[in-house]
Amino acid sequence: MTTTREHRLVDTFVALTDTLVDDYDVVDLLQTLVDRAVEIFDAAAAGILLLNQDHELEVLASTSERSSFVGLLQLNAGDGPCIECFTTGEPVSAEDPAEMRRRWPVFAAASAEAGFSSVHAIPMRLRDTVLGSLNLFREDEGALSPDDALAAQALTDVATISILQQRTLEQASVTQAQLQRALDSRVVIEQAKGFIAHTHHVDMQAAFAMLRQHARANREPLVDVARAVTERRLTLS
Repeated sequence: MTTTREHRLVDTFVALTDTLVDDYDVVDLLQTLVDRAVEIFDAAAAGILLLNQDHELEVLASTSERSSFVGLLQLNAGDGPCIECFTTGEPVSAEDPAEMRRRWPVFAAASAEAGFSSVHAIPMRLRDTVLGSLNLFREDEGALSPDDALAAQALTDVATISILQQRTLEQASVTQAQLQRALDSRVVIEQAKGFIAHTHHVDMQAAFAMLRQHARANREPLVDVARAVTERRLTLS
């Protein structure tokens, strides 16, 4: 039976709400969000910028090296739709390259080089607390439809609630420590990706897929698998 777009959207909500437990993998949660968002909203790539304990944004999850690069470039330039989305706490869109060039020239140049023609940034926000942004990159021009924009915000809200679950605003330091652990985990994961790419002669996306597959098959945290790989205690087939 053909899986409809609506079925994929429902399945994604279920996958995200399944994380509403005491212990879960933040990196895997956000990777699931970007992977599913690309499928549902016909994007070419997606990425998440998240605030660390030093109040600086970092790229935590991405579907491709292209989206990761564009996210990092915005951080280095201090400008771009994803940063504007985080700063304002509001969705930010650019429907075509001309609009991007008007608003963020540095971002527009990198976006064009990566093959993106439009971008849509959705805030990871709960009330007045903004943790970061989900960013959708498309190769075609145009805006998200009102229904798609609403669905994308809803998915992002579920992920945000999952991160902030069982935390109050007075416990912000606890939440920030959890997010910092996730960001620190990403460093280990990136090292493992590079190691696997070199030893197995695959690209970075394939290396990451191998890591996730092993972690899920063995019910192990992604960072533990990555650390075992870099310390040569584990060799992936």
